[in-house]
Amino acid sequence: MVVEIFASADTVRGHDPDTEKEGGDTKKAPDTDLNTGGETAWSRCYRVTVVCVVLLCVLLLTAVTVLWIKFTILNTENNQLQTSYNNLTKERDQLQTSYNNLTIERDQLQREIDGYRSTLHLCYKGRCFNFDSSVYYMSNEEKNWEESRQDCREKGADLVIINSKEEQEFISKILSRRKAWIGLNDRDREGEWKWVDGTPLNTGFWGQSEPNSAAGEEDCVVIHDHTDPVWNWSDYPCSRQFIWICEKTVVI
Repeated sequence: MVVEIFASADTVRGHDPDTEKEGGDTKKAPDTDLNTGGETAWSRCYRVTVVCVVLLCVLLLTAVTVLWIKFTILNTENNQLQTSYNNLTKERDQLQTSYNNLTIERDQLQREIDGYRSTLHLCYKGRCFNFDSSVYYMSNEEKNWEESRQDCREKGADLVIINSKEEQEFISKILSRRKAWIGLNDRDREGEWKWVDGTPLNTGFWGQSEPNSAAGEEDCVVIHDHTDPVWNWSDYPCSRQFIWICEKTVVI
């Protein structure tokens, strides 16, 4: 019995709470080691994250720097291109101005050439005379007033219009005592004398007792220098045949 009691006591002692606590403490040591290992892993993860963030910032800064450099280069090139464009535009405008001036000069020369050609055509088979800015053609043949005017118009001219005393004296001088049709008539209304360009007669150089319509229907006018170099117009029937004088204004 004594032996069994001791055995029981030993058994009971084997289940001592303190012993179990110590055993429990002994079993908890590995947990402390696990916590230390966890803290080390977290620290490594944090450091890696920081390094990644720093690298990302560096990469972003590098990218921004590269982009800024490219932007600066492109902006400089753009400014240079804009300057070149402005210069080219200015040169284009200067060339356009030169072209316009040359076109004006060309047109002026063309008008002069056309005037000379028309004058040559006007003077073909006839006598030409110059006075002021006009060229005069005096025919060698005789026709009625309407046919005479038609011939002038085919030459790019018209029957002469006398606007001044000086022109009247010049025409009288070249006639050599012949009668010639001029561009004056009153065929539309009796007594209303008009030039071939439609302007009314303001200053006339009629001969004595003219116009008189002596032969009836004397609606056209001739000039002659029989008696007076100035006052020598007469009205005649338009069907009569005389030489004629054409006039063309030459603009140079």
